[in-house]
Amino acid sequence: MAASGRGLGRAWGASRCPAWRHAHWKTGGRPKPEYDAVVIGAGHNGLVAAAYLQRLGVNTAVFERRHVIGGAAVTEEIIPGFKFSRASYLLSLLRPQIYTDLELKKHGLRLHLRNPYSFTPMLEEGTGGNVPRSLLLGTDMTQNQKQIAQFSQKDAQAFPRYEEFMNRLVSAIDPLLDAAPVDTVAFQHGSMLQRLKSLSTLHPLLKAGRTLGAQLPQYYQVFTAPITKVLDQWFESEPLKATLATDAVIGAMTSPRTPGSGYVLLHHVMGGLEGIQGAWGYVQGGMGALSEAIARSAIAHGASIFTEKTVARVQVNGEGHVRGVVLQDGLEVRSRVVLSSASPQITFLKLTPQEWLPEGFAERIAQLDTQSPVTKINVAVDRLPNSLETNTPTGQPLPHHQCSIHLNCEDTLLLHQAFEDAMNGLPSHRPMIELCIPSSLDPTLAPPGCHVVSLFTQYTPYTLAGGKVWDEQERNAYADKVLDCIEAYAPGFKRSVVGRDILTPPDLERIFGLPGGNIFHCAMTLDQLYFARPVPLHSSYRCPLQGLYLCGSGAHPGGGVMGAAGRNAAHVVLQDLKSAG
Repeated sequence: MAASGRGLGRAWGASRCPAWRHAHWKTGGRPKPEYDAVVIGAGHNGLVAAAYLQRLGVNTAVFERRHVIGGAAVTEEIIPGFKFSRASYLLSLLRPQIYTDLELKKHGLRLHLRNPYSFTPMLEEGTGGNVPRSLLLGTDMTQNQKQIAQFSQKDAQAFPRYEEFMNRLVSAIDPLLDAAPVDTVAFQHGSMLQRLKSLSTLHPLLKAGRTLGAQLPQYYQVFTAPITKVLDQWFESEPLKATLATDAVIGAMTSPRTPGSGYVLLHHVMGGLEGIQGAWGYVQGGMGALSEAIARSAIAHGASIFTEKTVARVQVNGEGHVRGVVLQDGLEVRSRVVLSSASPQITFLKLTPQEWLPEGFAERIAQLDTQSPVTKINVAVDRLPNSLETNTPTGQPLPHHQCSIHLNCEDTLLLHQAFEDAMNGLPSHRPMIELCIPSSLDPTLAPPGCHVVSLFTQYTPYTLAGGKVWDEQERNAYADKVLDCIEAYAPGFKRSVVGRDILTPPDLERIFGLPGGNIFHCAMTLDQLYFARPVPLHSSYRCPLQGLYLCGSGAHPGGGVMGAAGRNAAHVVLQDLKSAG
């Protein structure tokens, strides 16, 4: 589906609102001395892994460093009365079987589906008394074609074929998300039995090849070419191409002209909600409500979740096998296995004793590409934004208010120029902005008449040129620039702002443990995907240290609020525990 929306957020007097700290997250409670499994980090993947393990009888404890669960999928009341999805902000990618297996609706999950879902206004002078044009996309293909025809009749005719082409690729890739990658280690070094078992890991890959069939070369190009090259073969109008291209660069330090940018686009169109392929929606109560539903499912089966309990290191016995963790307060917790939903960098470079890692392994982890272009700005406003072409004098949300609103996206050249600024160590002069107003569908997030606005912006480098750092002055200067851009499309927006929360790449790293501020833990480039995620020969969730598993976004299939890494890792752990007896 076309440009949807996704993922990720300096605290502005951050409060620990009691409404978001439920009694069953045992803040300050004392864990038992021993569990079957310990999960490091209560991000959504860690919670999914814990829920699956506990459901199948593996006594599991989760330890979270922050005061609130969810990792990047969290709701926080940063400004009194305004509840923000502070980092992740939209839902689509969560695997459908997780909804059903973990009974998330039973545990309180409520969704608001968006239709229409994408709105790209043009910063142009109206002609002949007409208002400036805009591109509004939703689930009705006929209406989409009418919208696209404003810019190109040819593109309007091509759009259904493009959607069909992309959907076929999504259907081919889909099975790869729910299984561990091909076990190349077993093929090379395993016993005959292990080699035979590893043949099953080839099945999803072969199935994908059969689905794509004779069109495989064209689909190969989507993975390897710049997304501009792919889109140029389908379309001629820049507003449509730029809108679609946002999905290819979102969260990634890449330009639409960067080879391989097509996969990130796929990563953001392969989801769905409630049986509607490609649909994106808001979670009632913010993204933290999703994490809480997963946690309730885990707790209902006996799992224990502890907040404000930081894991200091993984413990290893004399035979090189994990035997538990040591918390920052000195408490030792024993376990048969440890699953880490933290990034590969934190897991292997900070928590794991280096002497138990193979030679050169730590260096490869340290060399992972973690560049991030993202600054997330959460804004509280006292009224709905009104754009030049659409006004709502009554203050009631109009259809476009529920969309991902793409600003500075009239042309793919604008996106490329914004990227080039960051490559020179400068925040983009005209940043790409994805603006979402979840309170347009969920009024529980803000006081009456007010709204919460999510600004997912790029490109902002982690390290600034000229020796500058992301201090208060630089943060505010960039946020002011972003608000100036919005003001050009929606006059009066700046006067409506009552507070803001600015999260640059170093802030995302410090608060959420995202290396370099990267929302995917490490870049979603072809050299860091599938059996090379996080590094070659260690993509099966099993780590070089026996009994340690990676279950976060740094493992296959990567980032986004998907849950697949947590679910897949839990199944691998269960297999290993059964084999061990």
